Amino acid sequence: MATSILNKKSLTFLEKYLNNASPTGYEWDGQKIWMDYLKPYVDEFFTDTYGTAVAVINPDAKYKVVIEGHADEISWYVNYISDNGLLYVIRNGGSDHQIAPSKIVNIHTKNGIVKGVFGWPAIHTRNKARETPPKPDNIFIDVGAKDKEEVEQMGIHVGCVITYPDAFHILNNDKFVCRALDNRMGGFMIAEVARLLHLNKKKLPFGLYITNSVQEEIGLRGAQMIAERIKPNVAIVTDVTHDTTTPMIEKKTEGHIELGKGPVVAYAPAVQQKLRDLITETAEKKKIPFQRAALSRATGTDTDAFAYSNSGVASALISLPLRYMHTTVEMVHRDDVENVIKLIYESLLKIEDGDTFSYFE
Repeated sequence: MATSILNKKSLTFLEKYLNNASPTGYEWDGQKIWMDYLKPYVDEFFTDTYGTAVAVINPDAKYKVVIEGHADEISWYVNYISDNGLLYVIRNGGSDHQIAPSKIVNIHTKNGIVKGVFGWPAIHTRNKARETPPKPDNIFIDVGAKDKEEVEQMGIHVGCVITYPDAFHILNNDKFVCRALDNRMGGFMIAEVARLLHLNKKKLPFGLYITNSVQEEIGLRGAQMIAERIKPNVAIVTDVTHDTTTPMIEKKTEGHIELGKGPVVAYAPAVQQKLRDLITETAEKKKIPFQRAALSRATGTDTDAFAYSNSGVASALISLPLRYMHTTVEMVHRDDVENVIKLIYESLLKIEDGDTFSYFE
């Protein structure tokens, strides 16, 4: 493979995919974009009741391997509309209340998107000795309405989902920045693995299930459902993890992970040791840089859902280092993106039929 594996078509897809809103429970439009991109590279698709999308290569094979990311992004719900036309919210996923003030938002209604802003009292009016911080119960959205009736005339009601519109851009030539890199980068990277397999005419001796799960941000729910349907023998999950080199992160607690230093291979109870060793040995042999992370008890990713399904599935986690998680300026390094793709691709080529799957049991 060439040094750079991302081409113009890949990056055009990435930008379109990221800029589309895909909040938890409303992932369908993003899944359509994802499936349209993958169509030339796979044999078939299926989706489940809640919107998890699966692209399959070699569907008739005896053994099944999943590579997986999740499609949803954090968001808010309208929870209460005040008499003077302000909207109060609750989380849909792990939305960060501290970044909300002064952010522009898209409120999704049956009539289309309505713009609003998270308002906040001006600095001149706040008591500097006793500053009130943003909290889930005091942040609010202003849509420019004079009262509740005008809000409702806009098509806004309790339960409308709210997303941020912040779009994809590149900093300093090699840093991808956007909201929702957690974890649509995962969906992008597994799609690129499928493209490379097709480009390089690789024939796998097993069925490959390229899985873009929904509802990870509220508890791995999409992965739990689709694991029961696919019943894989092996699952390689990709998600994001924290770059710990920025201020106010304690490395003794969070470990040392750095942008640009490569994919992060997880050590955790849910990670099957033989599969993890296959991945690290592949990285070493192919000279793919990688980092390690130790995760206590649970990984907090869809790895846990796959690992403990169907009486146990050999599972591993390869993470992408990311800065500023659950903000609108999440940041990853292009080199890390390419190396995650390479590591998953090369690891798949190391998994053989028959004896190899017995080895994982």
